[in-house]
Amino acid sequence: MKKENTGSYSHVLKYTGLFGGVQGLSILVGIVRNKLVAMILGPEGMGLISLFNSTINLLSNSTNLGISMSAVRNISEVYDSGDHQRMCHVIKMIRSWSLLTALIGVLLCIVLSPLLDKWTFGWGDHTLHFVLLSPIVGLMAITGGETAILKGTRHLKRLAAISIYNVLAALFISVPLYYFFGESAIVPSLVAMALAQMLLTISYSYKQFPLKVSADRALLGEGMNMVSLGIAFVLAGILGSGAEFVIRSFLNNTSSLTTVGLYSAGYMMTMTYAGMVFSAMETDFFPRLSAVATDISAANTLVNRQVEVSLLLIAPLLVFFTISLPILMPLLYSGKFTPVVGMMQITVLAMYFRALKLPVAYLPLAKGDSRSYLLLEGIYDVMLVGLVMFCFRRWGLVGCGVAITVAGLLDFILIHVYTHWKYGYCISRRVRRSAFMQLPFGVLAFLVTFIKNPFLYWSLGILLGLLSLWVSVHILRKKTHLWNSLMARFKKK
Repeated sequence: MKKENTGSYSHVLKYTGLFGGVQGLSILVGIVRNKLVAMILGPEGMGLISLFNSTINLLSNSTNLGISMSAVRNISEVYDSGDHQRMCHVIKMIRSWSLLTALIGVLLCIVLSPLLDKWTFGWGDHTLHFVLLSPIVGLMAITGGETAILKGTRHLKRLAAISIYNVLAALFISVPLYYFFGESAIVPSLVAMALAQMLLTISYSYKQFPLKVSADRALLGEGMNMVSLGIAFVLAGILGSGAEFVIRSFLNNTSSLTTVGLYSAGYMMTMTYAGMVFSAMETDFFPRLSAVATDISAANTLVNRQVEVSLLLIAPLLVFFTISLPILMPLLYSGKFTPVVGMMQITVLAMYFRALKLPVAYLPLAKGDSRSYLLLEGIYDVMLVGLVMFCFRRWGLVGCGVAITVAGLLDFILIHVYTHWKYGYCISRRVRRSAFMQLPFGVLAFLVTFIKNPFLYWSLGILLGLLSLWVSVHILRKKTHLWNSLMARFKKK
């Protein structure tokens, strides 16, 4: 059997489309849920959910020791060796560490609940809420460990199914609770959704690998290398979650809970939809990059092809997304969320820079350079917080969009300069050509949003989207064989 060239344009396009499709299906279900929740709770309720989630995520990232990411390497190495007995031993070690971090996370959340209330809210007493939310931290730790096991043992189809079922569970759990009990159901709903996610994950994982844990110090000691590698992920997670925590707390104390809800909805909607194209990075691209990380030429080729395909796939979507936001936002949430449209139309520009930098940002991880990864993440988070605070005071929510885009541009420059100096990475001519062809469409689409005439607005917007789509299809058609394969299938029919 002919071995597939995993570095080819066809492979990159195939698996980016595959995982993007799964993500897209999850988003469609999530759209229905967000729409219903937004209609029931409004911006204030959404803001309250956002504050609780950002705080719990901060605690989770602070206590899970990065096992959900670092354990993937450990289990993958043993899985590839074919030693089943050793693999079961490593899985037992991972589960033991996951259980330990789960217990620590729950206890820490309970102990810190008065401080969390003080730091997160400037009004009311929410200490009991954080105590009741503490089980979520433990549930997330266990879920993360089992997810790492499924990734490392290549159960990608099962992970895709779990992702879809999780979104469906969140829909059928949260909406009825919010409908009947309003904001009073926020805490029970969050706990119930975390529990459902864990049960769905372990139902797959335990079936493949029966549960075995141990408190043996020797077994836990074997995981110290995994934990050491995960410390960088923990610190990066703390910085990322901490940045979001600071931003939302700043908006809450400077403005109102409604502003937090608007910002969170706009940020999540922009990042989530763009994430359809980026969803293949961790599951497919990262392992392939790790395999050739020591070969500068091969790594450069692999990264550049991933960058180019990601950009060409996402660029037309971003143009249509920018133009359609005045309709999409009220449709997907409610009319109360229209004030955030201006922020989102600017934030979309940051997604171009994200497409150009994200595959490059995996180089430090693939090479095991956790310090560089942490340094780059930390600089970005500090820039983002500072820019949001500065720009919001001057231009409100639109300023937040400006801040996110400027931070994305600066991060793009920093990552490319640093990886060129540190690892010899060079952006290819093909990537530069594709970027110079697609970026103007995004800028022009943003300028079209200032046009008041509806006919001119939609005519120019749709034209720009179609031109961007034509450029992407033209380039991808020349670089891959997928088009010929599709045509061959239609001819057979």
